[in-house]
Amino acid sequence: MTQSIIKWPMRVEAFAARALLGFFKRLGPVKASNLGGRFCSMVGPLLPVSNTADRNLQIALPHLTRVERRSIVKGVWENLGRTVGELPHLADLQENTPNGPGFEVHGAKHLRDQVERGGPVLFLSGHIGNWEMLPPAVARHGAPFASFYRAAANPLIDAMIRHLRDDAMAPTPMPLFAKGARGAREALSYVAKGGRLGMLVDQKMNDGVEARFFGLPAMTAPALAAMALKYRCAVIPGHVERLGPARLRIIVEPPLILPQTGNKQQDMGQLVQMVNDQLELWIRQKPESWLWLHKRWPKSFYKSDK
Repeated sequence: MTQSIIKWPMRVEAFAARALLGFFKRLGPVKASNLGGRFCSMVGPLLPVSNTADRNLQIALPHLTRVERRSIVKGVWENLGRTVGELPHLADLQENTPNGPGFEVHGAKHLRDQVERGGPVLFLSGHIGNWEMLPPAVARHGAPFASFYRAAANPLIDAMIRHLRDDAMAPTPMPLFAKGARGAREALSYVAKGGRLGMLVDQKMNDGVEARFFGLPAMTAPALAAMALKYRCAVIPGHVERLGPARLRIIVEPPLILPQTGNKQQDMGQLVQMVNDQLELWIRQKPESWLWLHKRWPKSFYKSDK
């Protein structure tokens, strides 16, 4: 879509988004995080999509009471609002600040080891904490990676978000592959040539492979497992833990041990399950930090929503 045929509602929407991001920028990282979190935690639980989050919690964590689920859903929205408020400040956050805004990296040794080894690597993560901070934090330890992303429907807003992500990755912006067939081909070629690629693999994929997630069947995207097994490249798990407003901890785990049974289908199934198990472990540690707003399990699990 070219600039000349972008319709006025999109332009109005983009103007509002630009104004909001500019407002958050002027507030500073802490106030922007607090305001975004406070607003979303008040409004988000009232939206219909929060019913999906509540149902997901019933499915995955049936021991929780209704009050506990409500508290988690409110925390989900607070984390999402903070993430949006912090977006214009990612490029300015400093590492190992004594207090206040900033970030720290645990497990940086795994990044250094990978840089020394060289070759392709896949970084595995999910929509946990402020997931937007993972690429710039890893890049500052010498291991910048390209990423998949879901393009915003409004191309003007999409350009704003891409610009903020590029700023956070400066001085070496990395490729961003839009989700879809073309992006998948480009990413595959990038990894084949020895590139590093980050993937958020916690959402449902209807034509994926079935694996267990919280002990229940869940269709799961196989792309990460397929690339890892095809090129025998390292898979390094990592996620972001929120410590406070605009204060984040990036936790990098040791590379997964890739299965090698001699049976490609069996290896694929095992690795996809390993990915889901890793995500589940992180989510159980702090359920409110994960984006529970998407239907992750089969449609039959959500019949009570109607």
